[in-house]
Amino acid sequence: MRLLVIEDNPKVAGMIEQGLTEQGYQVDVVHKGFEGEAKAARGGYEAVVLDLMLPDRDGVDVCRNLRRRGTKTPILMLTALSETADKVAGLDAGADDYLTKPFEFDEFLARVRALLRRGEATEGTVLKYEDIQMDLAKRIVTRAGETVSLTPKEFSLLEYLMRNPNRVLGRTAIAEQVWDVDIGSDSNVIDVYISTLRRKIDKPFNKKLIHTVVGTGYVLGAEGAPA
Repeated sequence: MRLLVIEDNPKVAGMIEQGLTEQGYQVDVVHKGFEGEAKAARGGYEAVVLDLMLPDRDGVDVCRNLRRRGTKTPILMLTALSETADKVAGLDAGADDYLTKPFEFDEFLARVRALLRRGEATEGTVLKYEDIQMDLAKRIVTRAGETVSLTPKEFSLLEYLMRNPNRVLGRTAIAEQVWDVDIGSDSNVIDVYISTLRRKIDKPFNKKLIHTVVGTGYVLGAEGAPA
């Protein structure tokens, strides 16, 4: 998942970028409002983190203009201002959520995850990769036209893989996105779920799509791990 961070403070921007990257997200960072608005308007992001106070323009204006331009990407607004009027202004401009600085990074991550879940409702309801098809609304998975019965957690795990095809996903990122909790490094719960998912998705078919990248994680790909 690709996120855009529009934040002029290098220290804050760097902290956010590092933290999100460690969680498995792809992150683009810009420090000015006009540049950030242009990148966000071009699309390709699952969420935007937007600072209220930018050097060239107000974050509220950036947010308002993005909504006027038809950008539906979820926006989390950050600010050092804690007055209710400031929060109302940001939300009225089209922000989906608001977080006051300084903040705990765990709370920030929780809010980002909530925005991403909310944003899924505006996407197409069907994910496709190779001959796998996942209907998010009906909660039905098929491969080569055959229905595959999955538990809710297996469904979530496959959904995360299908939203990130041909990308190696580490165990930490999988735990954060699918389990939403910190799974200890000595736990094999992810490996167990990957194994059961393979038995259902891969074993009955000739072409294997779920691959292990030793020492790193897993990848959904027709040719295994990307070069």
